[in-house]
Amino acid sequence: MGLPNQIVKSLGPIFSGENLVTHAINLNALIDASKHKSVNNERKTKQDFELLIERWTLDVERWNVRSMFLKSRRGLLSLFLVVLLLAVDSLAREPIKSPPPTTQTKIVRARDLGIPFEGTPGKLNAITDVPGVEVGYTTLISGEGKLEVGKGPVRTGVTAILPRGHASLNDPVYAGFFSLNGNGEMTGTTWVDESGFLEGPIVITNTHSVGVARDAVIAWRVKHGAADTAGYWWSLPVVAETWDGWLNDINGFHVKPEDVWGALDTAHDGAVEEGSVGGGTGMICYEFKGGNGTASRKIEIQVSKDAPPRTFIVGVFLQANFGRRPQLTIAGVPVGKEIPGEVYKEESGSCIAVVATDAPLLPNQLKRLARRVSLGLARTGTISGNGSGDLFIAFSTANPNVANPDQITHNVQTIPNDLIDPLFAGVVQATEEAVVNALVDNHSMTGRDNHRVEALPHERLREIMKHFR
Repeated sequence: MGLPNQIVKSLGPIFSGENLVTHAINLNALIDASKHKSVNNERKTKQDFELLIERWTLDVERWNVRSMFLKSRRGLLSLFLVVLLLAVDSLAREPIKSPPPTTQTKIVRARDLGIPFEGTPGKLNAITDVPGVEVGYTTLISGEGKLEVGKGPVRTGVTAILPRGHASLNDPVYAGFFSLNGNGEMTGTTWVDESGFLEGPIVITNTHSVGVARDAVIAWRVKHGAADTAGYWWSLPVVAETWDGWLNDINGFHVKPEDVWGALDTAHDGAVEEGSVGGGTGMICYEFKGGNGTASRKIEIQVSKDAPPRTFIVGVFLQANFGRRPQLTIAGVPVGKEIPGEVYKEESGSCIAVVATDAPLLPNQLKRLARRVSLGLARTGTISGNGSGDLFIAFSTANPNVANPDQITHNVQTIPNDLIDPLFAGVVQATEEAVVNALVDNHSMTGRDNHRVEALPHERLREIMKHFR
């Protein structure tokens, strides 16, 4: 039985908690008090009942409160009738709010709406099509109404990407970094540029939680890894950010080390949830609800018509938090101009993109792959404004163990530059689709100070695409 807001408010002093967003009450099993030892025989007439209050966040948390009534049956029945009458009265006057939609019952992605994209996607059409790549989230959603710094509302989270998965945490991958516009942060990239390696996971969160996330990654790696061959515990984690302060209490510093560890620990292969989850929870893209999006492309490369082709995968994951509404272009159609609306007076967002591939590429080639994210974003309309931090990193899961200093030389495979164009095309195509997936596989959200950002409406999008095609 759902508890209306009026009842919840009256219970507030007893059952406090900033995350108490939606509620339910259950009268659990009666417990015979005679099972409890007592010197007072009168206590044998007492009965316990369990009051179950549920609060909805990403996971359902429960508070159990046991109350005692001197005349159990009469007291319990009285309480039940009071709650029931209040519930009926309140239901007659106002609807009960639903839990925040952390997931959709039916996942709808851009291709499900008939949007045409170039290229052939992988099986999952996600970055996890690249073997070994794992993605994990912690999503933090709590509170509503007026902003109280330190209390909420909270609309934020953490995303973790493990290039080789949990099984190979200490095997670096070749990597390259590119900054399209540097009004943002991605820690650890100076060493990526210098060494050519990405050592450890990639974590993405909000702008003001980069520090805690970076420190938490180091602690997590110390716990799960080992010292290097020289005996040093040494780490320069890659942690990136975009700004979610329009919907989130960003100065409340709600991301804690445990949240980062949770995203890292739960990273997995397979399907990747998109939209308002993890680090993308409070993000806005083209002044619609933005967040996380992913896509992949299957790439075939052959040296001649007679030679059999080799197949590779390139996958893109991005945290989309950029663009003005009129700029939005989907598959060449000016969708943003057909759906007027405004959130910002000027662009104040960013985009973090991660490119993964199993194609054997060297660090300089991976930097070139990272640059191609820019062209995929441009297809969706963005100009990468002054206030945008557009930072991209690419890595290859090929060539395992090449950073291992247990031998003087290693044999390394690579694709010649003259054959790399299909991979460039795959990055551009997957980036474009990942942005649209972030918009389509999403829901509207209300955050701090009742700021509301609408999701891209599916049916209206269908109509516009049909009109222009």
